[in-house]
Amino acid sequence: MPGSEKHDTHHKALSINLEESIFGSFAEIGAGQEVARWFFRVGGASGTVAKTISAYDKEVSDDLYGAGTRYVSKPRLQAMLDNEWAQLLSQLHASRGATTKFFSFVDTVSARNYAGTNECHGWVGLRFQLQPGGEPNDVILHVNLRDNSNLRQQEAVGILGVNLLYAVHHSHGTPEELLAEIFEDLGPHRMEIDSVDLSGPLFKTWDHGKIHAYLVAGNYAEAVVFPAGEELLPPGELLHKRALVFAPARLENVDHLHENLIRETLAQLPQEELKETRGGLGLFGLAVAGATENGATTPVEDIVRSVAALQKLGYGVMLFRAQELYTMSAYANRYTKSRIHFAIGLAALVRVFQDRYKELAGSVLEGVSRLFTQNVRLSVYPASAQDVQKMTASTGLTPWRWKETNGMVYADDLQPAEPLNHLYQYLLGNQFILPVRPAASTSAT
Repeated sequence: MPGSEKHDTHHKALSINLEESIFGSFAEIGAGQEVARWFFRVGGASGTVAKTISAYDKEVSDDLYGAGTRYVSKPRLQAMLDNEWAQLLSQLHASRGATTKFFSFVDTVSARNYAGTNECHGWVGLRFQLQPGGEPNDVILHVNLRDNSNLRQQEAVGILGVNLLYAVHHSHGTPEELLAEIFEDLGPHRMEIDSVDLSGPLFKTWDHGKIHAYLVAGNYAEAVVFPAGEELLPPGELLHKRALVFAPARLENVDHLHENLIRETLAQLPQEELKETRGGLGLFGLAVAGATENGATTPVEDIVRSVAALQKLGYGVMLFRAQELYTMSAYANRYTKSRIHFAIGLAALVRVFQDRYKELAGSVLEGVSRLFTQNVRLSVYPASAQDVQKMTASTGLTPWRWKETNGMVYADDLQPAEPLNHLYQYLLGNQFILPVRPAASTSAT
C-alpha cells in the first residue's frame, strides 16, 4: 500500500483481516482486549485471529507465564511473547507454516484505576514473520498513557496495537517511517513511547542509540534516558524513588561540562534527603529543543554524539524535549517525590531569572514559582571574575550587579535589578538557591 496514503484504524485492521497470509494470536493483560477487539469489530477476524486471551487474574497469569516478575514489566512481557509464540507454532506451523506469516501480539498495561492513583503505563510487544517460515522479528515498546480517563487510555492502546501490526508489514523501511506509522492518530498528549527494543533480521542494521534519541527529537516522548554503562530502559525504572541531581546542558555547551558538578553535588546531599529513597542518582540533563535556529531540527547524529561525550564523564544522560528547568523537574516528579538538585553554573542561574517564559501567562514569576514549588534546589557553582566579565557581554548580564570574592563570583555575590532582586534574595535566604563554596567548588559558567 502506498506509504504516503494515510488510513484510519478501522481500515488498517480490516486490511490485515483480509490479507490471507497474516495470522496470529493476541494476549493482553490489564487494560483488556483493546487490540484484539478492533479485529473483531471490523469484520473478517477469522482471517487473522488464531486465539485471543486476557490473563487478567494474577494466578491465571502466573500459571501461564510464570511467577516472580512484576505484572507490568519487560520480563513479564518477554515471558508472554515467548510462551504465545511457542504455542502458536506448535499448533499451526505444520498445517499453515508454508503459506502463513505468523505473529504474536502481547501487552501488559496498567490503565487508570478508579481512584486515579496508579502509574498509567504499559509494555507492548509483537513477534512477527515477514515471509512464511522466516526468522521472527521483535518490537517491544514501553508506553506512558497520558489521557485522563480509563476509557480513553484503553482506546489509545487499541489504536497503538493496530498501528504496530500494520506498520511492521507496510511501513518498515526506516525507523522514522515505522515510528510515524505506529504513532498515527495518537500524539504526545495521549501517549508517549519512551523505550523501543528491536531485534531480528529486519532491524539488524538499525542503530538503537539513534532510535532512542529520535523518540525525543521526533516528539514521541518528553524524555528518554541513556544510563551510564547500562542497557537502554524507560526513565521511570531508573528515576523511581531516587534523590536526583541533574546537571543541565544544551548541545552547544556539552564540551564545557565537568563531572564534578554531579559528583560534588551528590556528596553534599543531606542524609535526611536520602532516607526513604533508593539512594542518590546523578545525571546530565541534555535539552534538545531550542538547540538550532530558525526552527531547524537537530540532527539525531549530533544528539547521539553529545550523549556519548557526556557518558564518558561517568554519568548517564536524560534527554529532554524542553530546556526549562521546571519542565525537567516536573517530568522527574512523575517518578520520585524526593528532592531534585540542579547542579548549575552562574550562566544557567541567570537564565532562570532572565527567561521571559513566553509560554506562561505569569512570565518569569510563574516560571520561577513552577520550579521551586517542585521540591527543587539549585546548587550553583561559582565562576572566575574574568569569566563573569565575558558572560556580562555575551548573555545580557548587564542589569545584574556582582562582586568578587577572592577572584571568584558566587551565587550570593550576584544581585539582579530591582524589583527582581527581592525575589532573588528571598530564594537565597530560604536556601532554594545554594551557593557552592570553596570547599567543594568547581568553576562552571
